[in-house]
Amino acid sequence: MIDDYAKAYLHEDLRWVRRSILSRVEGLSEYDARRPLTRTGTNVLGLVKHLTLSEARYLGDIFGRPYPEPIPSFDDPNYANRDSLWVTERESRGDILDGYRRACAHADATIEALPIDAPGVVPWWPRPEVKLFNVMVHVLTETNRHAGHADILREHLDDAAGAHPRSSDEDWAAHRAQVDAAARAAARMA
Repeated sequence: MIDDYAKAYLHEDLRWVRRSILSRVEGLSEYDARRPLTRTGTNVLGLVKHLTLSEARYLGDIFGRPYPEPIPSFDDPNYANRDSLWVTERESRGDILDGYRRACAHADATIEALPIDAPGVVPWWPRPEVKLFNVMVHVLTETNRHAGHADILREHLDDAAGAHPRSSDEDWAAHRAQVDAAARAAARMA
């Protein structure tokens, strides 16, 4: 009973954060969706592309349910994880978003087909013998982490992540000034 509850709870949280990650791309220009916003080139659409690989790999191959489309492997001699975090000019936004949706559907099918204690193997983990539960928690954590990144990137672009209908630009400016004043005071006291 608790296993069914835990699996359903984790799966619903994963579905929710997936919708959140997709919403971070909505309304962005082609340039803003792809442009590097950090020193390492992190961008909103690149985060979606990266999460596509996470869904396909962790909730596919790990449980003997290979993803039907080619995905890069850690064993590929030219593979670098950072290559999955940006989108080339030849990859359309639609292709990236549709690819993510397909990977999520494949992952959902794995979750629905297997019990939460189904065994899998993640060869690159320190303890490679896993259960579906471990991997669901990992994918949920990874997706939440990148959803937070996407929120910050989106806020940098147009304040969409921090928008609240009852907060004005003046409210946020006053709040930011208060945070800055506290940081400066703490630095003087250190």
